[in-house]
Amino acid sequence: MQKAKNQKRGPGKAADRKAALSAQQTIPYLVMHPDGVCQLPGGLYTKTVEYEDINYSVASTEDQTAIFGGWSSFLNYFDTSLPFQLSFINRRSRSRSKYRVNIPQAEDSFNSIRAEFTGMLKNQIARSNNGIERSKYITFGLPADGIGEARPRLERVEADVTGNLKRLGVPSEPLDGRSRLALLHSQMHPGSREPFRFSWQDIPKTGLGTKDYIAPDSFDFRQSRLFRVGQYWGAASYLQIMASELSDKLLAEILELDAELTVTMHIQTVDQLKAIKTVKGKLSDIGKMKVEEQRKAVRAGYDPDILPPDLITFSKDAAELLADLQSRNERMFLLTFTVVNIAPTRQRLENDIFTVGGIAQKYNCALKRLDWQQEQGFVSSLALGYNEVEVQRGMTTSSTAIFIPFMTRELRMAGPSLYYGMNALSHNVIMADRKKLKSANGLYLGSTGSGKSFAAKRELLNVFLTIPQDRILIVDPMGEYAPLVRRLGGQVIEIAPGSPSHINPMDIRLDIDEDESPLSMKADFLLSLCELVVGGKDGLQPIEKTVIDRCVRLIYRDMALGIGAGKPPLLQDLYEELLKQPEPEARRVATALELYCTGSLNLFNHPTNVDLTARVVCIVLKGLGENLRKIAMHITNDFVTSAVNVNFHNGISTWCYFDEFHILLRDALTASYFVAVWKMLRKKGCVPSALTQNVKVRPDRALCKAV
Repeated sequence: MQKAKNQKRGPGKAADRKAALSAQQTIPYLVMHPDGVCQLPGGLYTKTVEYEDINYSVASTEDQTAIFGGWSSFLNYFDTSLPFQLSFINRRSRSRSKYRVNIPQAEDSFNSIRAEFTGMLKNQIARSNNGIERSKYITFGLPADGIGEARPRLERVEADVTGNLKRLGVPSEPLDGRSRLALLHSQMHPGSREPFRFSWQDIPKTGLGTKDYIAPDSFDFRQSRLFRVGQYWGAASYLQIMASELSDKLLAEILELDAELTVTMHIQTVDQLKAIKTVKGKLSDIGKMKVEEQRKAVRAGYDPDILPPDLITFSKDAAELLADLQSRNERMFLLTFTVVNIAPTRQRLENDIFTVGGIAQKYNCALKRLDWQQEQGFVSSLALGYNEVEVQRGMTTSSTAIFIPFMTRELRMAGPSLYYGMNALSHNVIMADRKKLKSANGLYLGSTGSGKSFAAKRELLNVFLTIPQDRILIVDPMGEYAPLVRRLGGQVIEIAPGSPSHINPMDIRLDIDEDESPLSMKADFLLSLCELVVGGKDGLQPIEKTVIDRCVRLIYRDMALGIGAGKPPLLQDLYEELLKQPEPEARRVATALELYCTGSLNLFNHPTNVDLTARVVCIVLKGLGENLRKIAMHITNDFVTSAVNVNFHNGISTWCYFDEFHILLRDALTASYFVAVWKMLRKKGCVPSALTQNVKVRPDRALCKAV
């Protein structure tokens, strides 16, 4: 490879590097150790830590200020003996992706649904960021006489770096030797579909070195402003910072581009005393220049207080810089900011460079090509902590920290995660497993026609295909889910006068071990049901509650003792037992129940005749009038609770969907019971979801706030 003789070299360590005669010689490290410690020329040893994103762009102003302050403190951690490199790598994901279609294949009657849903997921994953995979790394190094001295010191620094990132809420992971080699391989093999194949055991067997596994077919640095790596074109540039004030959006806009590029920031801390001394020297020089200008003014006969504008500006800036260094916890850094673009064609490369240059110009900066220094620019972009570009800009802590490397956190969970759409900022798919969260409870909120029901149907279909063992329950006041449930082979229960489907609210399972007695829980439910039926401003009186509780124990006595056929009673049995009681309050409650037992609204006075063991069950309440709707919703809540308990007893998770759930919160009694159920479901392995367009339903009510 030819090199220009007038190329500038890096300080000390880089100046001794001879012209590369092979692709391996272009790669500047000496030894890569299995634990991730890399030895560079000049006795420098480095390690690399990969870190993830956090929410910054969408955060409030207060949160952004806190993140900026935390990032500034993070930068101040590094002293003069600890140079570090920030790497931001955008590459097209070809051979592998962090996102996977995790729907298991099966031969059943749902193959067409499975194929369509899988195709949609694959298409969305392929569209994610147009295939751009974004990664962030920090590489730090220190000089040492040998690996034995460097390793423990690097481990301490690594622990501090990961700890400081954790305080910012940033997940991070140190890279071992193989991971660092894989990263270098991806940087030097753009467009390659071949996975990185390497094992430390292969080195003694093959006689190859680590560079042989990561080096590309060829490098070509003969052109002054471009280079070739394999079949791809590349160009190395540096950012010329001319703006008096920088924006935190500059770096984010560059990294959001649909282009393969590597943004690198090599940062070297300047000794604080030396920095202050230098600034004081500059102030003294400016003072001397002021005196000279004033003497000239006196000799020329005009006002000596009139000074050149540039001199006044320089004096003011230097004084502010000195104040920052002395009293505002600011440090001085030397920053080298480089951008390496990679593209499959020269035309695409020029277009990408033009786009990056436009962004730089927008923020009063300039993207300058590294003429005759393309090899140095490319080598400096590798995540090694090695800098051969001698273009440095003095920056304070605040000026350096304005290049905040955070935008938005990706929601990507391993295991049987479900698809929840696309991240509006990063354009990556959102894959999450609600069961792994602290609370699996969820709300679908939105205006009419915004897609709440569609999102819920998509999730339950995803659950049906991805997690075959889980059960799904739907409370559907409008009948929207019935066609989908029927297609999935589920059970649709239409609760309406004249419907052949019936649910008996008196059903009970006494064989389930619970913290509370099933009979006590059923008694509590029937008390609340009777209170709803009786109505009134004050609800049930103490005597009425006592009578109802007595009757409940009497009608369940034979079933609890195992006497008789073991069939659960009906509402009719409770009604008749109330009539047998001597208290007049019992007759009052029985009279209120008569409408729902022997009257025209007796649809809940029948034995259960539907399959409640189906994997998907949908309860449709569309055909109910106002007189029955409250009671039906209350009975439905109890049915959901019982089903969740049975599934939990059998080790099965249940996904529950309550559409138009603001209806449940209209009545105080129904709302209180629903809130109790809502809080209980999470502990029973349930993933409940509520859908509503009425977000402001009784915000003054504590029960609504509890949900």
